Amino acid sequence: MAGIQLYDYQTDAIGRMKNGCILCGGVGSGKSLTAVSYYYLENGGDPASVTGGDYIPMDDPPRDLYIITTARKRDTFEWEKELAPFLLSTNPETNLYRNRVIVDSWNNIHKYTEAENAFFIFDEQRVVGSGAWARSFLKIAKRNRWILLSATPGDTWSDYIPVFIANGFYKNRTEFKREHIVYSQFSKFPKIERYLGERHLRKLRDSLLVDMDFQRQTKAHHEDVYVRYDAALYRDVMRSRWDPWKQEPIENAGGLCYCLRKAVNTDVSRQTMALEIAEKHPRMILFYSFDYELEILKGLAWPEGTAVAEWNGHRHEPIPKTDRWVYLVNYGAGSEGWNCTLTDTMLFYSQNYSYKVMAQASGRIDRLNTPYRDLYYYHLKSRSGIDLAISRALEDKKTFNESRFVKW
Repeated sequence: MAGIQLYDYQTDAIGRMKNGCILCGGVGSGKSLTAVSYYYLENGGDPASVTGGDYIPMDDPPRDLYIITTARKRDTFEWEKELAPFLLSTNPETNLYRNRVIVDSWNNIHKYTEAENAFFIFDEQRVVGSGAWARSFLKIAKRNRWILLSATPGDTWSDYIPVFIANGFYKNRTEFKREHIVYSQFSKFPKIERYLGERHLRKLRDSLLVDMDFQRQTKAHHEDVYVRYDAALYRDVMRSRWDPWKQEPIENAGGLCYCLRKAVNTDVSRQTMALEIAEKHPRMILFYSFDYELEILKGLAWPEGTAVAEWNGHRHEPIPKTDRWVYLVNYGAGSEGWNCTLTDTMLFYSQNYSYKVMAQASGRIDRLNTPYRDLYYYHLKSRSGIDLAISRALEDKKTFNESRFVKW
């Protein structure tokens, strides 16, 4: 049986990987296949098998393999495709080896805290903060081999705390805070003012990050498409702090921003532009933010013959297998953990607050195996204050902050 042919940048990354590292590669760079290849080699596999030679089995049994990933990637069996070339399977009847192979979502990570002497691949980095996922991760890391996969490993030093603890750099969060965090004295809640010892922190981080030197073959064309908005309604909401849809006072900054965005995103010019782009591009993935946008989009008169499907918290429909389609995807449900090589076009009907989410969403069509070389991304936005502020935050690779945008 033929082996697996990795790219040079993947084999280079494997040579630098170690237990507890973070494999860092852009969306669509092949991190999953690289991670399974690393597991294969760590368990007695032959290096020639990942450079085009015949497949040589691992020592049997290899370590049990647990892959913690997104719910969508689990449900669409994305990881099974990466495991198959290595004759690994979550089905014991088709798995060549006597080990356990489990693919499950982050929501179920607590089920595996008692595992020992296994190998864990943590996909789509989720171990930030001090919540249940981070606590389960730390329990697992003490008794098992593990690696993390991430396109965007961390924005602040606090994001790295669980990984630093798991690698033995610090005993606990308290030690990290005591050595590196200075809190603001003038904030009503704990707010980090600055970090101490950043040179040392960079050294620790660099010892864990394994960057994949991935040169894309695709060229991404991002176009901002400006549409109109109801300026009078926008000003009235901003001034009165009154929700015209619910007919009640707006109680906080989040509620005000929601209403401002609704005044912007429901304008008919935005709908018209979406239809014009769909006319030009017969197959298109469309990302949206809110349920009211979904209802608008489902009611549009899309070009004749267009099949419309959706993926969100309510419905999980596959991409249509027709010549002309629009796939409506909610950011929260579908910005990561899947891919599509059937189209070269993506439309962002509204913007997400997080530049990470926007980058992850863009990567759904920018894959190693896409047949397209030119990819087209259309960003619908208005010249309203909130749209422009969100755009500035995304351009600066920051998350838009509602409380900073409006004074309450």
